[in-house]
Amino acid sequence: MLSERDCSLKYLLSCLDKLGHAEAIQFLSSVVQEAIRILVQPESQVLTEGACTSLTCQATGPPGLSYQWFCGKQEMPGATSPNLLIGPVTLQSPAWYICRVSCGPSFAFSQWARLCIWVGSSPASASGYCPTMEGVEILQQPQPCTLAEGDSLVLQCVAVGNPSPQFQWFRNRSPVAGAQTSCLQIRLVTTADRGRYTCKVFNLFQQVWSEEAEVEIGPQLCVAGGAWQEGDAGSAPEPDSLCHFYAADKVALLVGNMNYQHHKQLKAPMVDVHDLAHLLRQLDFKVVSLLDLGLVEMQMAVGEFLLLLDKGVYGLLYYAWHGYENFGQSFMVPIDAPGHYTSEHCLCVQTILQSMQQRQTGLNVFLLDMCRKRNPNDETVPRAEALEVTANIVFGYATCADAEAYELSQGELANGIFVSFLKRWLLEDEKITVLLDKVAEDMGTLEITKGRQALELRSNLSERRALTDRIQPGQQAEEQSARNLQWAKAHTLPESCSLRFDCGARVCLGFAAEFSNILVIYTRITATPREITRCEAKLNNFPEELDVDVKFTNKGSPEEVGSSLSEAWSQDLSDCCLYSRLCGLQKLKSELAFTVCLQYQYEGLDDFLQESQEVNIGKPLIAKLNLHTDATPSMDSCPDPFHGCFQSAGSKESFTSDASRGLDAISPHENTPEENLSPELTDPVSM
Repeated sequence: MLSERDCSLKYLLSCLDKLGHAEAIQFLSSVVQEAIRILVQPESQVLTEGACTSLTCQATGPPGLSYQWFCGKQEMPGATSPNLLIGPVTLQSPAWYICRVSCGPSFAFSQWARLCIWVGSSPASASGYCPTMEGVEILQQPQPCTLAEGDSLVLQCVAVGNPSPQFQWFRNRSPVAGAQTSCLQIRLVTTADRGRYTCKVFNLFQQVWSEEAEVEIGPQLCVAGGAWQEGDAGSAPEPDSLCHFYAADKVALLVGNMNYQHHKQLKAPMVDVHDLAHLLRQLDFKVVSLLDLGLVEMQMAVGEFLLLLDKGVYGLLYYAWHGYENFGQSFMVPIDAPGHYTSEHCLCVQTILQSMQQRQTGLNVFLLDMCRKRNPNDETVPRAEALEVTANIVFGYATCADAEAYELSQGELANGIFVSFLKRWLLEDEKITVLLDKVAEDMGTLEITKGRQALELRSNLSERRALTDRIQPGQQAEEQSARNLQWAKAHTLPESCSLRFDCGARVCLGFAAEFSNILVIYTRITATPREITRCEAKLNNFPEELDVDVKFTNKGSPEEVGSSLSEAWSQDLSDCCLYSRLCGLQKLKSELAFTVCLQYQYEGLDDFLQESQEVNIGKPLIAKLNLHTDATPSMDSCPDPFHGCFQSAGSKESFTSDASRGLDAISPHENTPEENLSPELTDPVSM
């Protein structure tokens, strides 16, 4: 019954707890014992001598979880809450802490947290690492090792930073899928696992690479005379002797338009943009991911994207969904395009490419997940300048010329056909054109789209450039720093805050980013006086320009705030939160201010009392870049690169696709019979 209602046991237990059914909770918990899972890990910190700090460990699992902190291997008496207060610290203070979460015989340990103590307020050290500034330092390097097949491989890279660092392991310069912790573990290794391993350690402001650790498995593999040699198996060129290309930086702009005002609304763009953003971040791309942009907002977003580009930078633009192609020019349709639109209401992709070339980029990749049907009523002829011959341009079209692209009708979480195959290959260390060829081959196996949709690749790329190429900044260190700050400015979350009300209650506000222009605020009551029996904190009075839907505010579970991707950002949050989802942050003209309203009831009283506090968190995420305008400018006044110049050659009546056929619910990983094509369920993506 839970499965039929798409309801988890955890959610059912939460409902029963609110209803006070203790007996039912005890019965279900004893029958179905949930595994203990650490949601919030304690983080390593760098402190000055005399400072105080706290470590936090939060877990989910069966009711009645208990916590116990350890200092090294010694149990800390009385340290039995999720939060451990430490301080003031000295040079003799213990360095390592860990927390055990248990329920009956079951238990789980958190990761280790290390406290590094520095003397003085300006802790310059021999290592050159300063904890008062943003940075990362590797404390323990991964070590080379030799193993036999069937052994377990364990590589450790210990690092500290401010903010806390993240990790990504690489083997032979290719990312290791899922290896995003400080410790890399591979059980039952084979000869396929041998190679050079290194770890990228990074935070919002800096990234560093660990030393390479050579892992030998099975027969001895050695390098001699520039060739790999293994017994009598012959030789091949030494990988390091090949020509490797580097990027000065890597930047990606991902735009997914779903909620069109005058055209068919879609579901797949949200999932596609989310999945691509996750994969591209693993490849060191600075990713800007935006949903539902109007014309002016798209123009401004492209402008900010161009500011992040420079000589040698890899630029990638992904767009989904509505669009069309006329006279060899591709046009992206914003969500506010009128019912009868022409090129005047859209953005020309080739005009954006011209501006990217002017920035002397090292690689220009366009992934256009949109229809390419001709707009028969738009006879405007592009009058754009000829493109430069740069031999670094790649166009990956989701479909052929004069054809449509489709999304899969599989419920809420479903990719479009193009991305469902693209994400299988995106992390491969292949020349980008070779990678897209493999995607095209995979797409060709999908029976339901044969004769309807096929990937088309256009490229003049003359070098073996890949999305996996490492970043090696050039001489322009100042430009690199400016790009980092420009990108970080639009992706820094507001700091969590705690509000104290007159009644003695405390409310904590936290923030999560679903996309660059979608913010989730979660509220949690952290303390209430004993005489208060009921207490609830809700948010209201949001700025009018955000047009906040009350259906997606102050909800008891992440699933209720209207996002099918809630698991991506809610896994580290508490169950006792109320969630509010704010979309369209690019429309925000002033700082984001709202009201926290606290309603509470004293024991023995029927009436509720109310207090409120105003909160101002400034301009969060993409709102800092001011992509909005007070009035939409006329198309004649829009400068390049945001809008092309056109010369009328006939009627300016608009194009509206009358296609109404579609794809039934199919899996992108299965071949589906042709008879499953159903015109009634889903329209093709007319873009």
